[in-house]
Amino acid sequence: MIQKLLLVSWALLIAGPLMGQIPGPENYRLDIRRATDEITLDGLLDEASWQSAARAKDFYQQSPYDTTYAITRTEAMATYDDQNIYIAGICYDSTAGDYTVQSLKRDFSYPVTDAFGVFFDPFLDKTNGFSFAVSPLNVQREGLLQNGGNFGVTTSWDNRWFSEVKQYHDRWVVEIKIPFKTLRFKEGATEWGINFSRNNLKKNENSAWSPVPRAFNIATMNYYGTLVWDAPLGKAGTNVSLIPYVLTGYQGDYQNGTESVTPNIGADAKVAVTSALNLDLTFNPDFSQVEVDRQVTNLSRFNLFFPERRQFFIENSDLFANFGFSRIRPFFSRRIGLASGQAVPILAGARLSGKLNNKWRIGLLNMQTEGVTELGLRPQNYSAAVLQRQLGTSSNVTGIFVNRQGFDGRSLDPDDYNRVAGLEFNLVSKDAKWRGKAFFQHSFDDTQAGRQTANAVWARYNDQNWTIDYNHEWVDEDFNAEIGFVPRNKYFRLEPIMRRRFYTDKGPLIWHGPRLYFSWYWNNENFQNIERQSSASYEFLFQNRAEFRAGIEDWFVELQNPFDPSRTGAPALPAGQGYNWQVFFARYRSDFRKRLNFVLYGNYGGYYSGEKFTYGGSLNYRAQPYAVFSVDFEQNNIALPDTVVALTLISPRAEFAFTRSLFFTTFFQFNTQTQNFNINARLQWRFKPMSDLFVVLTDNYGTEQFGIRNRAVVVKLNYWFTL
Repeated sequence: MIQKLLLVSWALLIAGPLMGQIPGPENYRLDIRRATDEITLDGLLDEASWQSAARAKDFYQQSPYDTTYAITRTEAMATYDDQNIYIAGICYDSTAGDYTVQSLKRDFSYPVTDAFGVFFDPFLDKTNGFSFAVSPLNVQREGLLQNGGNFGVTTSWDNRWFSEVKQYHDRWVVEIKIPFKTLRFKEGATEWGINFSRNNLKKNENSAWSPVPRAFNIATMNYYGTLVWDAPLGKAGTNVSLIPYVLTGYQGDYQNGTESVTPNIGADAKVAVTSALNLDLTFNPDFSQVEVDRQVTNLSRFNLFFPERRQFFIENSDLFANFGFSRIRPFFSRRIGLASGQAVPILAGARLSGKLNNKWRIGLLNMQTEGVTELGLRPQNYSAAVLQRQLGTSSNVTGIFVNRQGFDGRSLDPDDYNRVAGLEFNLVSKDAKWRGKAFFQHSFDDTQAGRQTANAVWARYNDQNWTIDYNHEWVDEDFNAEIGFVPRNKYFRLEPIMRRRFYTDKGPLIWHGPRLYFSWYWNNENFQNIERQSSASYEFLFQNRAEFRAGIEDWFVELQNPFDPSRTGAPALPAGQGYNWQVFFARYRSDFRKRLNFVLYGNYGGYYSGEKFTYGGSLNYRAQPYAVFSVDFEQNNIALPDTVVALTLISPRAEFAFTRSLFFTTFFQFNTQTQNFNINARLQWRFKPMSDLFVVLTDNYGTEQFGIRNRAVVVKLNYWFTL
């Protein structure tokens, strides 16, 4: 049955039309001239500088189609003075009805919000840049562009900039002011890469000034036009920011009968060494305002990856965090200041990162943590050094060195260390259709083991109709990246993926097509196949942006260690035994533009020596623009010869945006696998740009007797000083 389905999918993959042509980015150039009068952010655009500014217009549709000009008209302009660059957008709108706006909360999701955006590539390297977007209600969203923007924008980055919006009966107008100190750029530059985008969900249309094929993310930097300055850029001026904080926090561990109230102070500093190179400093940092991790039901044999949310580690994080693969990372910042889900005090840290020139990029990081006797942890020093060289249009070669050094009290322990050195090549073609990565890593530690390497090669071809991936990985048994994320060792893996999209010109569908996925693992000592996953599915993307996917999976696992498939402490299956099973799965996401929308998914079939039925989804309601309510749900019913268990995970969430500067978020997580019920509530008042007051409550309860385990209440104030 599986083999027949795979053969049918292969037949579908080898047919279809070729991608049409769209205008190239070299045809899109926009002049930017110095402002002749003072720009006031009010959405009126009545200054002489705006009246005479060159206009970027005739936006090109990016989705649902990419072969025509946009239905809705958008125009953009740019000017500047000694301190700031100014962007104006005129978003015409003749369609009645409300805009789609998730809330008044900052850093909204661009694909599901009406918005105007601007993207900058100051170094013309098509690798790293900046993104700024504004909704019709003047809600802001800023982010970093990494990996050429092919995978979107990293919105965890925060910085100072300003905007105003004015709505008219047939359009809305946005004015944006971005201080040069907020950006990183080369002194003396005369050209930047730039693109403008407009998401108009009333017309179900996403468009860009310089056309971007719909097979790519609209932020993809290979398709930017050029911003032409009327004079070489000067220095940004003295750029030093100090962000101190004060807090007081209550912590109660009711299981061990301890309570404490602890005041704390600390500070971050940002120093622009040059316009392109930044020094970040931190002293006694505290991340209590960061939301707790979302719980998941973990039925895998390995640890799960959770993303970094702490602000200090975000800027230029791709230099460190994107080295390697998701499962072979030599550096993972969550290893610093966190252990077994508990915070480890960081005494101080420094990071120098940015551009040396158009070709060279550097990253240096050093952090020192305290020892924690209760956790059996000694003081540690963490260091990372990265050097990157641009090659060609947007490819690069990168070297990395990561070091963990243990201390015995205040003395360095020469036998307590772990180090990883690596070299990586990243390939991106001029049109971004071809991408690839190849790397080699070697670890060093006091065991002096012989087999301590990891290497991999990944390649992707992506166009209008096809996405084809090839990946292989090799990890030695003794490869040890203690500051990284490497959940498994001693394997060789092959992972090809193939996807075919058939686009339609009319009807309810935008595209449909098959997807094939394969993942095979071998023991890299005797090349015995120890795990494989094969799946064939069919996908549908509808005109209303709803999605549906269904298919079948075939699994084989030979356990290398005893394993409890429910991860609840039930009897473990023995090592050395092989298991083969099949699973049917389906997933549907409704039209996210509707105020009430939902996701449903399910899979049913075998599971090791028994069966598993999983179903779940999410229900979301948008009381725009002031509130968003959602609930995520997942149920896993597992039946094994010695174990029958039902695992429930329920996560209700409510977000209230009273104004664009006052937010309240609360969510609950009920997880029977970990037998924990978590409450996290956070009030944030942004009383000045990048200056906040936080009040955070976190509770954890047991799910069996529902007794409280621990509680933390934190009041934190931070203030951004520009020196």
